[in-house]
Amino acid sequence: MNNFVTDAINLKSYNLSEADKIIVMYSKDKGLIRGVAKGVKKPKSKLGARMDLLVANKLMLYKGKNLDRICQAEALNTFHKTRQNMDKIFYSLYITEVVNNFGVEDDPCSNEVYDLLYKALDKISNARDTVEILLTVIKFQLKMMQISGFGIELEYCLGCGERINDENMFFSSGAGGVICKCCNEKFNSHTILHYKLRDFLNANLQYDFDYRSEYDEKANDKVCSVCFELLKDYINRHSSKRFNSADILQEIK
Repeated sequence: MNNFVTDAINLKSYNLSEADKIIVMYSKDKGLIRGVAKGVKKPKSKLGARMDLLVANKLMLYKGKNLDRICQAEALNTFHKTRQNMDKIFYSLYITEVVNNFGVEDDPCSNEVYDLLYKALDKISNARDTVEILLTVIKFQLKMMQISGFGIELEYCLGCGERINDENMFFSSGAGGVICKCCNEKFNSHTILHYKLRDFLNANLQYDFDYRSEYDEKANDKVCSVCFELLKDYINRHSSKRFNSADILQEIK
């Protein structure tokens, strides 16, 4: 049988012809997949809105020689509240782009990545404010990098290997973690990381994605914004692809 069924989340789309699109998706079983949605741009298309970005579907695909063809799609979650808020749209697009940039075809971690992305998109969609959105994205950034083999060292100095306790330190995006003051003479990082911010990041890395800790309760917009930007810079440095989140905002209906 050349048909296969999988759950997948739409990450990107490209025009193929006047009526067809190529949809880039992250699937629960096969990692990154690309499928042709034939006739999707026609008003009476059977696929229709289910091929929009930020939609999770149960799909039936026909295995093609170069590209798979999407035969059927049943929406599992459209994350509809996301489309009512520009912050939710932007951060949802951002995390899908992280998955697109670090995900691979036939990913052995596909189930774990899919579940993480699905939960993050759902939490963003139902978030009550910007802090809740950013908390979700920070947890996603930390977990996704860990799954992808780019986990950040937040306890031990990358130079001397000693544990850094209640003192400020430096953070190196290039090296991938924290550096004590003495060792920074060698690394020459200009990013100072307060130990309380380090503890906040480390807690969100260690705890389960769904767990709400004391750090979540204490989080505010400034703390979350600083941590998000720190992790965004780290992810950018380790990605082989450029990030275009802002450019694809117009693709959301």
